[in-house]
Amino acid sequence: MKPRIVILGGAGAMGRISTLDLLRTCGNKVHVVIADRDVSAVRGLPVETAQVDVTDPGSLRKVLSGAYATIASLPYRFNLDAMHGALDAGAHYIDLGGLFHVTRQQLELASAFKRRGVMAILGIGSAPGIVNVLAVMASRGLDQVREIHCVVGNIDRTRFRNASPLGFGYSADTLLDEFTMPSAVFREGKFKMVPALDPGERMAVQFPVPVGTLGVDTTLHSEVATLPLSFRKRGIREVTFRQAFEKDFREKLMFLAQLGLTETCALPSANGHGIVPRDVLMALVRRFAPPVQMGKAVRYEVLRTVVRGTVGRRRVTVTADCHADNQAGHGIGPDIDTGAPPSIAVQLMLAGEMKVRPGVWAPEQVVPVAPFVRELRQRGMIVTCGTA
Repeated sequence: MKPRIVILGGAGAMGRISTLDLLRTCGNKVHVVIADRDVSAVRGLPVETAQVDVTDPGSLRKVLSGAYATIASLPYRFNLDAMHGALDAGAHYIDLGGLFHVTRQQLELASAFKRRGVMAILGIGSAPGIVNVLAVMASRGLDQVREIHCVVGNIDRTRFRNASPLGFGYSADTLLDEFTMPSAVFREGKFKMVPALDPGERMAVQFPVPVGTLGVDTTLHSEVATLPLSFRKRGIREVTFRQAFEKDFREKLMFLAQLGLTETCALPSANGHGIVPRDVLMALVRRFAPPVQMGKAVRYEVLRTVVRGTVGRRRVTVTADCHADNQAGHGIGPDIDTGAPPSIAVQLMLAGEMKVRPGVWAPEQVVPVAPFVRELRQRGMIVTCGTA
């Protein structure tokens, strides 16, 4: 019987990429199930589909019954629901990240997963995910690891007709939280919170051509939740995450945040039925028709991890990059760097190249570097690593 792989939220953009990757690379060896509230977006794909409500334990139990593994390609707020469902079903669990706070809650389930004999990998997409594995790659050969800095830079010069005034590159709810919730950093051996997009944390990073030099901002992310723990015994003192946003998009979202339209608490009203500003904002955004691409896509993304440490008494800086262009993933483009890693992780487990270790883990703790990087390269991504 083929191993059953259930992709929760599989009808979404990243879930569809994970599905396509599984079908393309090992379709005849696994049984893929796309489970979502609405599966109409994946009609025509040669996979089983199932409707599911991840907040309903009974619904989850039904769809995850007999699963070898589940990939939670969901908004991060549902990760704990999906994780409890995997635990109940005795299925291995993989997700795209918990935006720091949820990740820390998920780590508390380590004992339960160990007792159940199944493994959970938290945050194996692009960032978190690839950047975490790059940290391991860049740290090899260092006697001590003092700093780890993860940054993401990209360009998108694709032209669209009827483009929405707010083009979200990934989950709108997650992105709005990144723009409004305090960001976590690890400094002088301690966790601390700084304001979202704090100007004092902003810095310019020179990425390879064609991305070039971009300003990057600190936002709330899962890398900072796990890397300090994983590298604790190697002397880690500082961990940060930063990413680039287009100036126009950044200013628009900051303006909306200042107005309060990103808030999730209901406003008081005379009739007792409060209005949630973010719900109003998202309802207005959804009124716009999907943009129509004009000409070829022009997109490029660089995921970078910079590791600073020592070899003997000598200070060393090592930079590891992962590039994804329009052609990566057989033409999927840069989004392959988020959608493919969950598929790769499942396949490495099935092939025995990644040891199944019951418990809850970050990518840097369990994902084997060499086979993982091999699989990235086979999907058209470029991975480099070198000393500055």
